[in-house]
Amino acid sequence: MDLRKKITIVTGHFGSGKTNFSINLARRAAQGGARVTLIDMDIVNPYFRSADFVGQYPGVNVLAPDFANSNVDLPYLGGGVETALEGDAPVIVDVGGDDAGAVALGRYRPVLLRQDYDLLCVISCYRYLTRSPEECVEYLRDIEAACGLSATGLINNSNLGKATTPEDVRASVLFAEEVSRLSGVPLLLTAADKRLEGTLDDIEPIEYVDVLVKTIWDKEEEEWQKSR
Repeated sequence: MDLRKKITIVTGHFGSGKTNFSINLARRAAQGGARVTLIDMDIVNPYFRSADFVGQYPGVNVLAPDFANSNVDLPYLGGGVETALEGDAPVIVDVGGDDAGAVALGRYRPVLLRQDYDLLCVISCYRYLTRSPEECVEYLRDIEAACGLSATGLINNSNLGKATTPEDVRASVLFAEEVSRLSGVPLLLTAADKRLEGTLDDIEPIEYVDVLVKTIWDKEEEEWQKSR
């Protein structure tokens, strides 16, 4: 997916894959020649963070809150956030995975309303708190209320991790379309693991993404495989 606006805000329930989607967006934009700032505004989840990718991708500047990647995580992001939001370069904001996390985003509402922005909500029918379209819409409205901004697009990222099959992804499309119908927010695309590339081309639009954010157990398995 190409960036549609100068500022792209990505939110979604814990486990929806919003951070992985955010990093893929930033990396793709940088590969296209842009210099991108990726703001880690996830003050809720200390485990899967954009902050883990500081310095890993040329052209992507990761702006993380003070105390990110430590055992102290306070909702303070520093003055660099407003500077980035008001600058000319594209910005991607990875927001915390619930309405409490969106409160941090709400602090920058006056700045954002002066800018050109997208607020994308990553959804998954396989996450336990958003398994019905109605639950998903309720969650979306909570996010909007907490940050004072309106969602502009949905990203269907329904998956079951490494066990995901093409059939699992296909089965999620009707769910995502119903969320879109109920909420009035357009469904922009369905995202799927790049290992499934070519098996889901019947879904329009489909985007294959690299799985860059790994669970602790996936990382341990990779280390074990390397040590063999």
